[in-house]
This record gives sequence, C-alpha cells and structure tokens, in this order.
Amino acid sequence: MTVKDPRSTPPAEGATALVHRKDHHIDICLQQDVGSARSTGLGGYAIEYDALPEIDLADVDLAVTVLGRPLRAPILIGAMTGGTERAGAINRNLARAAARTGVGMALGSQRAMIVDPSLTATFAGREAAPELPLLIGNVGAVQLNYGVGAVAIRAALEAVGADAVNLHLNALQEAIQPEGDTRFSGLHARMTALIPELRVPVLVKEVGAGISRRAAEKLALLPLAGVESAGVGGTSWAKVESFRAPGNSVQAEVGRRLAGFGIPTADSIRHCREAFGDRLVIGSGGLRSGYDVAVAIALGADVGALAKPLLEAAELSEDACVHALETLIYELRVVCFCAGVRNIRELRTVRLIAGPEHQSR
Repeated sequence: MTVKDPRSTPPAEGATALVHRKDHHIDICLQQDVGSARSTGLGGYAIEYDALPEIDLADVDLAVTVLGRPLRAPILIGAMTGGTERAGAINRNLARAAARTGVGMALGSQRAMIVDPSLTATFAGREAAPELPLLIGNVGAVQLNYGVGAVAIRAALEAVGADAVNLHLNALQEAIQPEGDTRFSGLHARMTALIPELRVPVLVKEVGAGISRRAAEKLALLPLAGVESAGVGGTSWAKVESFRAPGNSVQAEVGRRLAGFGIPTADSIRHCREAFGDRLVIGSGGLRSGYDVAVAIALGADVGALAKPLLEAAELSEDACVHALETLIYELRVVCFCAGVRNIRELRTVRLIAGPEHQSR
C-alpha cells in the first residue's frame, strides 16, 4: 500500500494533469455512488403546512438581492467544474440556463485557468451568458500556500467577468486526493491579507464536509461578504477521490471510511448564521429540491445552492438545465404558498417542525 507524506511539497501540477483530473471528476460524479455516508439533516425538519394560507399563489414573490445583484429566486447553481472541453460545454449550458431563469451561478475551481490561461473559455462566464445576473468565481484557499496571489486571482476573475469569488476550503478532499495540496497552516492570516486586495466581495465555502461552529467563528473574523455551508449529505469529495486513488492505497481506503466525516448541512447552516450575523449565508450540501431550499432558508440561509442535479441536466442540454431550474423555482413557490408566506423574508420566519433527531439539541 502507498501513502504520501502530508509534510511534503508536491511539484506544481501541470495543465495536462489538471485537465485529466477534471474530466475524471465529472465521470465519477455521474457514474459512481459518491453520496455521503450521512444525511444532510434537512429531512429532519418540516415546514408547517397551512391549509388556509390566505394568499394567492400569484402573490408569492421569490425575488432576492444577493451581493447587490437581483435574482428571480434565491437559488444558485453550485460550484462544479471547468478546465476541459467537456467542462466548457457543461458550463455554457449552466450559464445560459442561469441567465434565462434569473438565478446565480458559482464556478468550479479556476486553478486550471490560472495554470493555463488558454483554458479560460472552459469556464464560460459572461462571454457565454452576458445577462447572467450573478457570477461567483472560485479559487482554492490552500493555493495561497502554493504561490497563487492576488494578481493571479484578480486576473482569473476579470477574465470570466465574476462579480465575487469563493475561496474554497477542502482539507478532507486534499488529504485523500492522490495529488492533493495539504499545507493548510497560516491560511487565516494569508486570507486576511488577500481579501482586501481582490476588490470584489469574497466568500468562503467548504466543498461537502461543512462549516462547523468552530470554523464559522474563525471565518467570521475575516473581512468576508459571507459564507457557504456546503455541508455533509450530498456528494462526498473524500469518496470521489477514493475512486481516483490507487485501489490498494491508504488514501482510497480512508476516503471510503471518511465519506460521512464533517458537519451535516442543516447544522452547518445554523452555525454559519450564528457566526456571520447579517452577512450572506448560502446553504448548500446535498440540496436536491425546492423544498430543500425552503428548509435551508428557514434554518437561516439567504439562498440555496445546488450542484449535482444540475450537472446531470447540463450533460444533456441547456434546455434540460432550464427545465430543472424552473422546476426548482416553481416548487419553492408552491412551498411558500402552502406555508402562507408571500416572500423570502417571511419564509425565514416560518415555523419549522423538528423531527426526533433534532428535538434533543
């Protein structure tokens, strides 16, 4: 069995290797069981149904403003992919669908285009969809410890027309990934220095292991515009990387064992809201429906982000993405109607009925 030394400094990963990795990620997410070993926790809450809502369905207004940008509904296409021709086709479908339906979009990690600017077009962005209401770029925070700085990040954001940026945290994924970057020491100080230099709103997100209360409190000390929960319960990136690691390796076995390690989405949303006060909280991590978005908002999120269901649609066509998004939006509208709430502000105050797993907390 093989295991890498986490103290070692891996050589810079070339563009060709990155391209191969990104396509491999897409295949694994679409073809393998990459679900977490634990649930999101969202299913343990029910929005109180009101049989006499005293409003009309037409009264429901889902419009919100996120980072100064108006959205038709509190929905974001979550961060996914980029860096390959296949990823480019997916991102174009997603961006155009987001523009047509009036929702926001977060890009996958832009490291590939930082390594090789010729890959910029694979991230689509505003060149593919000029009317896209909100576009959030994405760079791994750990890359600050591997030589990526403000100049390179700003250039990557400008190249796609991003309105904001996610600095993603993915310690568990990197520890399992065969070519993972695991030097996470000193990142809080580096992010403190970096954020003002980026000149756009900066968010921090996890990638599927969630933000704990402890982490949220540390992150809230940074000059961030907000945070994304990306909790346990959806795609497990430890599990994804276990499929990429050699079958007899320690990484592969540990990735399978830790597929449920982290903070469930429902808990992560609450921790983020408590720590971040009035700043933006994006609820994500295993959201699969408009009802999930509604519960996430009732728990404290401002908007919900979904990835895998839209990846599956984007593999088919732009129209398939539009259909998936319109379905989510209408489902959310119906939930609000049946809860007797006219808008997202009122949805934040709706009564949630907790199941047994939450009642003792």
